[in-house]
Amino acid sequence: MNSKVLIITYYWPPAGGPGVQRWLKFVKYLPEFGIDPIVYCPKNPNYPILDESLVNEIPENITILKQLISEPYGLASIFSKGSSKKISSGVIPKTKKQSLIEKAMLYVRGNYFIPDARKNWVKPSVEFLSNYIKEHQIETIITTGPPHSLHLIGLQLKARLGIKWFADFRDPWTTIGYHKDLKLTESSKAKHLDLEHKVLNTADQIIVTSNHTKNEFITKTKQSITVITNGYDTHKVRVEGKDQKFTLSHIGSLLSERNPVVLWETLSDLIKENKSFSELFKLLLIGVVSDDVIDSIYKYGLKNHVNVVGYVSHDEALKFQMKSQLLLLIEIDSEDTKAIIAGKVFEYLISETPILAIGPKDADVEKIITSTNTGTYFNYNQKEELKSQLLTYFEAFQNKTLKVNAIGLQPYSRKALTEKLSKIIKDR
Repeated sequence: MNSKVLIITYYWPPAGGPGVQRWLKFVKYLPEFGIDPIVYCPKNPNYPILDESLVNEIPENITILKQLISEPYGLASIFSKGSSKKISSGVIPKTKKQSLIEKAMLYVRGNYFIPDARKNWVKPSVEFLSNYIKEHQIETIITTGPPHSLHLIGLQLKARLGIKWFADFRDPWTTIGYHKDLKLTESSKAKHLDLEHKVLNTADQIIVTSNHTKNEFITKTKQSITVITNGYDTHKVRVEGKDQKFTLSHIGSLLSERNPVVLWETLSDLIKENKSFSELFKLLLIGVVSDDVIDSIYKYGLKNHVNVVGYVSHDEALKFQMKSQLLLLIEIDSEDTKAIIAGKVFEYLISETPILAIGPKDADVEKIITSTNTGTYFNYNQKEELKSQLLTYFEAFQNKTLKVNAIGLQPYSRKALTEKLSKIIKDR
């Protein structure tokens, strides 16, 4: 008889973006390893982006529990719908460009909604799930964040029922980059640290998506910590061939701080110096892009070479990955972002398209790209090396020899990662 595990998540189809796909895929494969997943998610969430195509990936006969959630973003949109949507999706304007409403919203969000804007869902969820867990003899619960308020549901259920609890961190908590933008008071910072400490030292098992996060948490808890990255899954998307242009495509959000000026400057130089490059180069931005990034791209004279596509469905994103000549991966140049491994990275790996990555030195994602032979990785101070590599890629494109010979991808398959998860569920 299969064991039961209750997964408590905020993001679930029709939510779009990488946050939903991690547990959607775990749920897909867990029954193959003798575990029956039950999903608990909000009935009326305020998702910043939607992707109806992901609804089709929900496994049949899966039990999904839904309860109402009260969120502040709906009320905030009365005052500024655009600002509310941007902030809820993580697009925070630079301080000097923030309106008074945006500054006020960030202050309220940071100091009155700790740990985050979904905190009001904790109490009703604990009441509902306490009864459900007892009635259905659930053996294990898993909370996944962000939003990290969901870990408080696990914390209280653990205290009330003594149930086995896994806390899954898709991103760090107090060291995540946007904390610096929330205008936190010293008291609020202390509250975040206290809640993080309680979660990390009460959960029976901590799951993280990168070695950097594991190394951070090792200094904060003696509980067991396991790295289970995001991954790739099989799909039926097909394309007829690669783009005729030399396309460099970024899939996903480009926030204000994720703005690689060194790349825009390098591309500008190549366009001025190389006529063929100027005629054939195209930058595609697929996803939410901040105004700061657009302004920066235009500043370097790339307006006629960029196409801002906007958000597309997951299947459409896969098509762009497969058709492009190069895939762009950008991370903020910060110590805090070395732990970030974007979910799209693993789909990039199997796209048969070379990756051009720019980020902080010694980041976890650099090791993945290097070890799988799927692309090249540069730091923000390597302009000449970046320029040389772009020319090498362009020459290979012209000679029709631009390709990638990936190795060692199997451990990153969703099925292999789910098997790893199932083993620690059964072992704990």
